[in-house]
Amino acid sequence: MREIVLDTETTGLDALRGDRLVEIGCVEIINRMPTGQVFHRYINPERDMPAEAFAVHGLSSEFLADKPLFHEIVEEFLEFIGDAPLVIHNASFDIGFINAELDRVKRAAIPRERLVDTLLLARRKHPGVSNRLDDLCSRYAIDNSRRTKHGALLDAELLAEVYVDLVGARQSQLILTQDTQEIRVGAAGDTPRRQRETPLAARVTDAEREAHRAFIATLGDKPIWMEFLAGT
Repeated sequence: MREIVLDTETTGLDALRGDRLVEIGCVEIINRMPTGQVFHRYINPERDMPAEAFAVHGLSSEFLADKPLFHEIVEEFLEFIGDAPLVIHNASFDIGFINAELDRVKRAAIPRERLVDTLLLARRKHPGVSNRLDDLCSRYAIDNSRRTKHGALLDAELLAEVYVDLVGARQSQLILTQDTQEIRVGAAGDTPRRQRETPLAARVTDAEREAHRAFIATLGDKPIWMEFLAGT
């Protein structure tokens, strides 16, 4: 199953009063595993940057001045998210800003049925305690030391890790599929070893093998390990 973990940064807290998006970060996960595919764009909000917002994310009006407008990245954004569920922390905030931007460019809003709100998941799983992203990272021993300020892509990457723990998928990832073949070696009762369905690609190159053969040839006819083999 394909899902998109998403985060945004904005000029403020209210999309209905003129605050705008300034950054979108998305991380693709398939079967709860990050694929390495991301979408990340800074956006020119076409307005000033309030000091309160700058203190949160550090994105100044000067930095954003030469960045694309939302209408210039909307097609790429919509193509990346496709029809996948959107995993968002406090989803109503981010989707409110995204839908406000979509409305400005006459595009259909993203329905709330597509949203997976990790804040709601966290509140159900950990009631009565703070469930900010930093708190969840600490709870699940996820390194968030790089998060000195908010950043959409970094926060989406951290949220992807948190989400896996929230839904209990990390443990299931450690269990091999039922189709994996199991073989035993040695006597009865030995620890079972599992055989991969698809062998790993060789990590030793032909040049390395040849170099090893050349090295062995320099050891002569009676290398020291032959004495060991003779005694076994």
